[in-house]
Amino acid sequence: MDIQLNQVKMSDGKALEGKADEKIVEDFNPQKKKPKRNKYAFACAILASMTSILLGYDIGVMSGAAIYIKRDLKVTDVQIEILLGIINLYSLIGSGLAGRTSDWIGRRYTIVLAGAIFFAGAILMGFSPNYSFLMFGRFVAGIGIGYALMIAPVYTAEVSPASSRGFLTSFPEVFINGGILLGYISNFAFSKLTLKVGWRLMLGIGAVPSVLLAVGVLAMPESPRWLVMRGRLGDAINVLNKTSDSKEEAQLRLAEIKQAAGIPESCNDDVVEVPKQNTGEGVWKQLFVYPTPAIRHIVIAALGIHFFQQASGVDAVVLYSPTIFEKAGITNDTDKLLATVAVGFTKMIFILVATFTLDRVGRRPLLLSSVGGMVLSLLTLATSLTIIDQSEKKLTWAVGLSIATVLSYVATFSIGAGPITWVYSSEIFPLRLRAQGCAMGVVVNRVTSGVISMTFLSLSKGITIGGAFFLYGGIAIAGWIFFYFMLPETQGKTLEEMEGSFGQFKDKFDKNKELDHVQLGTNVRT
Repeated sequence: MDIQLNQVKMSDGKALEGKADEKIVEDFNPQKKKPKRNKYAFACAILASMTSILLGYDIGVMSGAAIYIKRDLKVTDVQIEILLGIINLYSLIGSGLAGRTSDWIGRRYTIVLAGAIFFAGAILMGFSPNYSFLMFGRFVAGIGIGYALMIAPVYTAEVSPASSRGFLTSFPEVFINGGILLGYISNFAFSKLTLKVGWRLMLGIGAVPSVLLAVGVLAMPESPRWLVMRGRLGDAINVLNKTSDSKEEAQLRLAEIKQAAGIPESCNDDVVEVPKQNTGEGVWKQLFVYPTPAIRHIVIAALGIHFFQQASGVDAVVLYSPTIFEKAGITNDTDKLLATVAVGFTKMIFILVATFTLDRVGRRPLLLSSVGGMVLSLLTLATSLTIIDQSEKKLTWAVGLSIATVLSYVATFSIGAGPITWVYSSEIFPLRLRAQGCAMGVVVNRVTSGVISMTFLSLSKGITIGGAFFLYGGIAIAGWIFFYFMLPETQGKTLEEMEGSFGQFKDKFDKNKELDHVQLGTNVRT
């Protein structure tokens, strides 16, 4: 995960000085001035985010394929749990390699590599003769997914103008949901085939998106921030001119990136020498050994948002929807898969709503309202499943309520916690720490997802399925509290301004404590 990034310190919260600061705030604050969407940046974000289809398709298709894999290969529930969840841990290898790889060969060709690795994994899974071979295929596919998860949000954040960064950086989550929907549809479409052919075709056809990705990436430019770090200022300004809302903004973005990279402002040659970069050891020290208050706050916020996104049980719902619907009283395979397709459509619709509201509403309001809705849905789902579990006869109203709350849960997740996690964590790290910071967030995200997905069936047997969702609901409540106190708003700020928004909670706490003393008469001031 060590990535070659320069260690030149940026001045806290000051990307540019004098009038340049005023122009950033006045001219590029989307709340004051809303420029038209940059079509070129829009197209780049779409192509980069296509890598996220790979993860989404795998999640969706395994949900239904697991039913037929269990019957065909005669495996246990524990083996199914491991099969479904282990890819999250395998993806850590890809995420660990992606940071250094993306600094070495560039963001664009790292995306190509992600697609190629997943293609090989999908083919291996499609031709699996037994459980062990299937696990090997998932190992290969998992590495490709790890690459994709790390590089898509980083590239999109680095190529996007500040006015639409939230809109464009939410695209990876949009495509994850699109992939999940395609996986669910694949389950339904191939469910009528023979037992030995159906699930293998479901998995093997996942190679198709990776081929399309490899072709589409040829039309993408390289990240301007990566180009600057390589000293290619001429190429960087060409990309910035195409992806910014104006020529002036392009110059401002270039100046900020140059400052972050330690390149003198007066240096404007097409190719320049960048200050010597180290192996990345200093970056990890800045993150964990001697972080500034702002960096410490950023690390806590990034790790926390990734942890709570997954610990609230979203992968349990998405991966095990057929199992949940079976517990709710739906026994026919076709009906279970059809209800699961409804889950996919709901996720897709609401992620699109989030995409168009992120830069208008802001990160905090959407995130807090989203998690609040998730809490309500989880607790209601847990209650209805508990009632069904304890009832000796079928309760139609409880079945309907269970289905409705599954849909409301994925809807509220998709409108906030889903996309904002990736947007927020990719934009808050300063350039010198961004690749490692994002990779670190992916590690927490995938480990938590792996734990949830590899324990759901066992947890449901141990404390009942209703008890499992009560647990997820409690975690979601803790997440809401964490988000409220630890995550400041980042809407409209440039990536280089972001550091100044963090590290101020201790000062606020001290001021509030001092104010309390004044009100109590214990600290009289003249």
